[in-house]
Amino acid sequence: MPFLSRTGAPLPQSLIDQAQIAGRDQISRREFLTLASAFGASAATAYAMLGQTRPAMAQAVASSGGVVRIQQDVRALKDPRLFDWPQIANFTRGWLEYLVTYENDGTFRPALLESWEISEDARTYTLNVRKGVRWNNGAAFTAEDVARNIGRWCERNVAGNSMAGRFSTLIDPNTNSALAGAIELLDQHTVRLNLPKPDITLIPSMTDYPAAIVPADFDAETMLEDPVGTGAYLPASLEVGVRGVLKRNMDHTWWNAGNGAWVDQIDFIDLGTDPAVWAHAARAGEIDMTYSVEGEYADLIGGTDNWIKNDVISMATVVVRPRQTAEVGGQTPYADPRVRRAIAMAVDNEIVLELGNAGHGMPAENHHIGPAHPEYTNIGQPEHDPRAAFALLKDAGWDGFEMEVHTIDDLWRKNTTDAVVAQLRDAGFKAKTTIVPSHVYWENWDRFPFSATDWNHRPLGVQIWALAYRSGEAWNEFGYANPAFDALLDEAIGTLDLNKRRSLVERGERMLQDDAVTIQPYWRALANHTVEGLAGGAHHISFEIRPAELHWT
Repeated sequence: MPFLSRTGAPLPQSLIDQAQIAGRDQISRREFLTLASAFGASAATAYAMLGQTRPAMAQAVASSGGVVRIQQDVRALKDPRLFDWPQIANFTRGWLEYLVTYENDGTFRPALLESWEISEDARTYTLNVRKGVRWNNGAAFTAEDVARNIGRWCERNVAGNSMAGRFSTLIDPNTNSALAGAIELLDQHTVRLNLPKPDITLIPSMTDYPAAIVPADFDAETMLEDPVGTGAYLPASLEVGVRGVLKRNMDHTWWNAGNGAWVDQIDFIDLGTDPAVWAHAARAGEIDMTYSVEGEYADLIGGTDNWIKNDVISMATVVVRPRQTAEVGGQTPYADPRVRRAIAMAVDNEIVLELGNAGHGMPAENHHIGPAHPEYTNIGQPEHDPRAAFALLKDAGWDGFEMEVHTIDDLWRKNTTDAVVAQLRDAGFKAKTTIVPSHVYWENWDRFPFSATDWNHRPLGVQIWALAYRSGEAWNEFGYANPAFDALLDEAIGTLDLNKRRSLVERGERMLQDDAVTIQPYWRALANHTVEGLAGGAHHISFEIRPAELHWT
């Protein structure tokens, strides 16, 4: 029996061939599910290609109405393509939706797209827009809206537009906008993307939180006062650092009515960065759900009466990185690879995991690709030799320089930074931790000379590299610019064959580790909490909160 995409088109033979070896050492089940569903297979078909049946999801009877109170940072809004924290998107997700969603089992699910096809050479994407969707101002949602948003994502000249990094294959380097003919309207419900070279990352990139779909004439300055979107909710109020409120839009017939949008109101409540305050709020019945809780407090809240702890396996992480282009006192100490290698050599990642996150997770290898990514190869931990580290620092002439490492005023990131700084000091380095208020940290996360930043899970490892390590990208907080790495990444992004891509990525892993771009010490074990009776709020692998899925049972 042929395996078909959601559109009824045959799936690429190379993909079918890979299904035959799924489950062996070459490729895991999750890795295959991600790749197959990215190419347009339904989750059921992807599982069937493995000779398996998709596990049944427990279905609870949803009650209509009620209020859900969520502990989460409440941050200022901006143009979605400039979103740099998932908490912003969790609020706007009430009315701004996505073309595709990413699920915890590694599959992709159509949303505003009904289906898609990708050619076997990954150079032609056919996007089929869901029929019957309307904006909440009454206008029809069409292929023109999809094409316009993809065009916006390709505007590289817009400062902070990280979507340009995700869609760089479609961008003309001479105009810093979409290539002529790259985005083609076939009819009112079909968009075709014509790529100059293969790229397997576009569907996964459409699921990332800056990819929210906005209407024509969108204006970030008035998005609260004029919240045009396709979703089932509207923003009722937003006070940064305090509270954001969504209310069900009773005047809008949502395209997915009957399958969600049950509760009347959702309150996002900002309780600061101290998890002890969150735990108190849970015990006092002041909240119904937590966003994400690290370390011992995850167990503490989970042990509270009537609270359920929700765990998820993820490649979420933290980086403690020097910025190679940063000037400190008129000099650029971290541009010297000897300084960076000395830093990496002085730090034991297993110690950072234990002290920074109470052992909740697994050690990483300083290259930002992990075991849940299809391309991962275990190349081992970087060398740890404090004595040699200080000798290298001294040889570089920076042994008298004090390194200042910035971190936010929370628990786990501060503890992680302190664990790094303590090991630097033990090795003979001059180093100190500087704690900055959360609002300062959020606005300057990519500009500190040396700092700690958390990074979300992404379905493909090469997605992360394209966002964070390719030269000149908006989210490249490391100041890393290596043409050899960029070329290798471009080749990997265009390679469908997983074994070939894994071989390329292994070279990139070694390159990042050898260049000592960052200390990326561990992969985080994630957990959040929901009060008994609340469904739809379990921890998402990419920190998503989906207002339409929340309901009381």
